[in-house]
Parts: sequence; structure tokens; C-alpha cells
Amino acid sequence: MRKNNVYLASKPRYEILDGLRGVAAMLVVAYHLFETYYGGKPDQPINHGYLAVDFFFVLSGFVIGYAYDDRWDKMSTWSFFKRRLIRLHPMVIFGTLFGALMFYFGSCGEFPLINQTPWYMVLLVMFWCFTMIPLPNTMDIRGWAETNPLNGPAWSLQWEYIANILYALVIRRLSKVALGICVAIFAVMTIILCLNIDVTGFLEERNWASYTVVGGWSTTPDQLQVGLTRLLYPFFCGLLISRIGKLIKVKAGFWWCSLMIIILFCMPWMGIGTEGEARWTNGLYEAVCILVCFPLIVAMGAGSSVTGSKSSAINKFLGEISYPIYITHYPLIYMQMSWVDSHKDAPLGTHIFIAVCIFVLAILVAYGAYHLYDLPVREWLKHKLFKSAAK
Repeated sequence: MRKNNVYLASKPRYEILDGLRGVAAMLVVAYHLFETYYGGKPDQPINHGYLAVDFFFVLSGFVIGYAYDDRWDKMSTWSFFKRRLIRLHPMVIFGTLFGALMFYFGSCGEFPLINQTPWYMVLLVMFWCFTMIPLPNTMDIRGWAETNPLNGPAWSLQWEYIANILYALVIRRLSKVALGICVAIFAVMTIILCLNIDVTGFLEERNWASYTVVGGWSTTPDQLQVGLTRLLYPFFCGLLISRIGKLIKVKAGFWWCSLMIIILFCMPWMGIGTEGEARWTNGLYEAVCILVCFPLIVAMGAGSSVTGSKSSAINKFLGEISYPIYITHYPLIYMQMSWVDSHKDAPLGTHIFIAVCIFVLAILVAYGAYHLYDLPVREWLKHKLFKSAAK
């Protein structure tokens, strides 16, 4: 039996990194719940919640390097792709299916195309999005020009897939020096985006999001530039941290890292004067978060240990629901938008109650999807795609 036909057992996990992924994912849900009311206004309580995507990419680069860098003598490129598909794709399908089932519940003034979309078109889009191929704008059925109009956050998974392909074909072969040079180049790209330096001529189309890294969910030139920039530095930097192995040990590391994430995401939007004349300071803040703070948090989380059964249980729970809640919560947000649009005069307490219920429901859906669907499906796929599965 050839080694690359065998499913290699997973390495021990970094519990704190799993927990931190869960913390960031929960903040994303809260950010989107608030976004229904605040939109892009600078007084959003979780103002920089969208930076979770960049943090996820740093985590992804680190974990990919840790899990696979030393296994290429036992694993083929195709085996790597199969492993990553087993890990990621079942929940991609579940999230898209969930989005299709919830599609018509999101009908409101924000999404005028929903009522004009026949059921068979929803099914066509669903099967297309199962493949993770970005949906053409001509097939948009919601109105936001998303690459997956049934489940918006899937756009970041499309970039994740690209990162995995690049890693297997090219990046894994790079030396630490070459990887470091790439990180430096991509850091410049990040600064260019954050400071809205329009060297390509594409960024003018997104003046509404200038001096932020918001974007990446569409196939227009400006959105492709944003998405690629958001992927490259974090992923390469995370991989470099894994290769170098210089981690930072901190007592109560999970709690300190979680606090740092919460503070960074909730920091008020910078540079809002009477005419917003200092918006560049927000771009500078986001550049510091991406270039310095997120890699530091990952190094601290990976270098620290979980102490106590309670902390271990919290990290385990957050790690289990981190990916499922990220990839399943947005259809519920579409529904929330529709409810708010239809009940603008409802009492404040009612709005708060609905938002809390959706937050809890998102957790329950994620927990159920993980245990009742994701784990069994992944186990089944391991046995189907490999000659021997890990015990």
C-alpha cells in the first residue's frame, strides 16, 4: 500500500488557536447583527469586525504549515487536496444549502431581486455554488454581486481554497528566506490598500470603503485586488511563523489573546472629523492590526498552553463551532434584515430580543451541523477517499 494513499492521522491541535478562531467567529456574528442597524456607520459597536477574515488567514497559514510542511515525503499533492476538501467542503455545501432554504425569508427592500427570482433559479445557483466557483454577476439573485448570493461569507473560503492550491503547488517549496521576501512584498501591498494608494486604478470603484480592507466578495477588478491583498500577507505570514517556530509563551494566553482580539475588533473607526478629513488614520490602524497584531496573537496563542479543565472545555467548544458558525450564520442575518425592514417601528426591546435569539440560533445551528453532519460526513469521506483512515 502506497503511503500517499493512506489517510495520515491529524497532528495534535493547538487548542488556544482553535478557541481564538471561535472567539473571532462569534464576534463576526455579532458584527453582522449590529450591521443590520448601523450599516457602515462609524459608531458600530464592533467596528472592525470584518478584520476577522484577515485574522483567519493568518491562522490558516500557520496551521497549514504546522500540519503539512513535514509530511510531503509521505503525502502526494492529490492526497493533500483530498484532505483539505474533506475538511472544508462538507460545510461549504451545508452553508449553501442552508442559504437556499432560507433564501425567500430574506425578502425585503434591501434585496429587491429575491421576489423576482423563481425557485428553479435558486436551485441552479445553489448547485453552482456547491462547486465554490464564483458566481458570475449576471446570475446574481440577491443584488449584492456576491460570489455566493446564498451564503455571503463563502467568498473568504474561495480565497482559502486558492491559498491551499498555491501552497501545494508552489509555496511549500519556498525557503524561509524566499517566504520572508514574499511576506515583505505582500506587506507593502497591504499598506497600499489600507492607505488607499490607487496604483492599479481599481480602488476608485470602492471609495465607499476607502482606508479599510473591506471587500473581496465579488469578481470586479477592485474586489479581486482587495481579496487577493487580504489573503497574501496574512497567509504567508502565518506560514512563516510556523516555519520559524519562534512562539511566545504567555500565562493565561487564551484569555489575553481573546481580550486583544475583542479590543482590536471593537476599536472605534479612526479619523472621523466633521468631513472625515483624517480617514487615513483608520487605514493605518488596520495595517497595524494585520501586519503586527494578528501575527503576534497567533504566535502567543500557539506558544501558550491551556490550563484547567474549564479553559480546555471552552476552547474545545469554541473550536468546534468556529468554522460551522462562520459558514452558516449569514442566512440568518439575511432573515434578520428582512424582519427589521418589516418592523421598523417595533420597540427597542423587541429588536434586542430578536437579535439575541438569532445569535443563539446561530450557535445552535453551528453546533448541530458540526456534530450531526460535519463530523459524520468527514469520517465517511475519509473511508471513501483513502484506503485507510486514522483511528
